[in-house]
Amino acid sequence: MRPDLVLLDIVMPDLDGIEVMRQLREWRPVPVILLTARGSTADKARGLDLGADDYVAKPFHPDELAARVRAVLRRAAGSTGAGIVRLGDIEIDLERRIVTRHGELVSLSRTEWLLLQHLAANAGRVVLHTELLTKVWGPEYRDDLQYLRVWISRVRRKLGAAPGEPGPITTFQGIGYVLDIEGARRRSGIAR
Repeated sequence: MRPDLVLLDIVMPDLDGIEVMRQLREWRPVPVILLTARGSTADKARGLDLGADDYVAKPFHPDELAARVRAVLRRAAGSTGAGIVRLGDIEIDLERRIVTRHGELVSLSRTEWLLLQHLAANAGRVVLHTELLTKVWGPEYRDDLQYLRVWISRVRRKLGAAPGEPGPITTFQGIGYVLDIEGARRRSGIAR
């Protein structure tokens, strides 16, 4: 069974909610609302920075929770579309976790897929270095830019970029990366 949304408490006996959320996201991109007694602004900011779609502090009214669930589900439905991102001859199927180039399957490692998946889910938007590092490797890697550069280079090669060329992944120095849908259209001659 595939959940449409997950409600997680941060304080749990074996794994904390943040770790459960990270593991869930490796399995499937699913919206997560954190429920917790930790209601400080710093705790809320941390939960949202680490990928939660919403954060509800206890005690809360059931009507408020129901409204937040509906809002997160609306946002999730609006962001997924068909689940396929096309970049010229490259097709990224986010639901089936398949990447093809010229109709041929592109073999990606788990880490390469997670990196490309996050870029594709945010196609056309600059994704910050810290966001990519935290989403793919965890918060302890949030400042390891060289590590990220190496993996971006690997993904670029798998997508067919020539050595030294960015391909469909554009670098914004000191900020992050964007999966450049418009650039792919220009390169392949596809009109907007």
